[in-house]
Amino acid sequence: MKAYGIAVTAALAATLIVCNRTPPVGPSTPQPDAAAEVPPAEHTADVPLAKIPPGGVILPDSFVYLGAFRLPDDDGRPRTFEYGGSAMTFRPDGDPGGEADGYSGSLLIAGHDRLPYGELPDGNQVAEVSIPAPVVASDPAALPQAEFVQPFSEVARGAFVGLDELPRMAMQYHDDPLTGPKVHLAWGQHFQTDTAQASHAWFDPDLSSPDLQGEWFIDQASLYSVNGYLLEIPPEWAGAVGGMPLASGRFRDGGWSGMGPSLYAYLPWQADGTPAQNGARLSAQVLLQYANSEDNPDIQQAMVGYQHPDEWEGAVWLTTSDGRAAVLFAGTKSVGDKYWYGFRHPDGPGLACVEQEMLGQFTLCRLADGSPCPESDLAPCPGHSDFRGWWSTAWEGQFILYDPADLVRVAAGELSAWEPQPYASVSLDSFLLHNPAGIETDMIGEGPQRRYQVGEVSYDRAGQRLFVLEWFADGAKPVVHVWQVR
Repeated sequence: MKAYGIAVTAALAATLIVCNRTPPVGPSTPQPDAAAEVPPAEHTADVPLAKIPPGGVILPDSFVYLGAFRLPDDDGRPRTFEYGGSAMTFRPDGDPGGEADGYSGSLLIAGHDRLPYGELPDGNQVAEVSIPAPVVASDPAALPQAEFVQPFSEVARGAFVGLDELPRMAMQYHDDPLTGPKVHLAWGQHFQTDTAQASHAWFDPDLSSPDLQGEWFIDQASLYSVNGYLLEIPPEWAGAVGGMPLASGRFRDGGWSGMGPSLYAYLPWQADGTPAQNGARLSAQVLLQYANSEDNPDIQQAMVGYQHPDEWEGAVWLTTSDGRAAVLFAGTKSVGDKYWYGFRHPDGPGLACVEQEMLGQFTLCRLADGSPCPESDLAPCPGHSDFRGWWSTAWEGQFILYDPADLVRVAAGELSAWEPQPYASVSLDSFLLHNPAGIETDMIGEGPQRRYQVGEVSYDRAGQRLFVLEWFADGAKPVVHVWQVR
């Protein structure tokens, strides 16, 4: 597997973190180093900066929390949302009649992940659910439950074969006059050693006959940088990035995708609206790409506050009726005093437990400022669990907000792809349910050392409502949180 209303209560206001240009998205790391090198973008759009829409950015006090709702039950795996929620997208014309409760439209959400070695090759099925009026509650049993609009369907049957070990998936509903309504799809997995494996496709929103088209590559971009989330670029901004209406990106822990979220604009159809040929490499425009840790083992040309255990799982290009905008990434931010590759220490969250077999191969443990941990943090820690990966002394759910004008400046060649930085961040911790059933705590951690909190996001542009998945919030199922963007 892998955010508010200061007018609601004073407690909510206290959770906001507002910054001018350098946000405290985690303990400080070294500032980006202009000496480090990142490969140049393959494409640079000829974009007049006068095309940047006016209106300014969306500030954190525009987010008002409305509550949450549960997802329905269906059957055993794979037709269940348990251990699912890797992808979600809003469908404006879904659930006809659903506007009676003030929440029109529907959500397409992925169910239980695929599993490797033949255990569950038909996972990541997609179902469509209604959107009930959300409720603020600390007990998931007190939340309203969505209903199925369309049952689970294996929309990618026969596609993305072999990508089933910790799969990555993303969806974006987009209705273009040339193509009609389509659900755009991205797919990958944790380790992607086969560079000949395509990553993108589309399918029809009628889940009984999805008619998947693709598979496609995103130009020459690394698979680690493109198959984790999808977003729709609003028309007034698409014209400023070469006319491309969709964007795709991914954050892969350890900095393999770049030391911060990535984003590439792309267009998957031909001039007559027919899909690109199967196997095509789609032209793409880089909008955001930090240096990766393989090319730059030090924390350079990175997002300010970056740490290797960060998780950015969803992205949306927000706009409001009065012209404000922001590009929002949602995830679980490492904010610890130190972070390391290895295991959760059995004696407490403040202690590092590094993978002894990898000592000397790379910097296994770092302090919050990016410097190496003292030698004492590299000692063996017997009794740890078997769940190896990037760990931190602390995580929190966060939104980070980027100025879309900065991404346009990247497309125009006026900024390097690693230069944009978030202008604000928001802590989500006071709104999350935090795994009340205590599911899989050896794997995901608990308390301040809890990873895999915040998943995919999607946006109802007409209603200005933001939908956010919280994993393991209703047993092994996610719940959907809702914010109004005012």
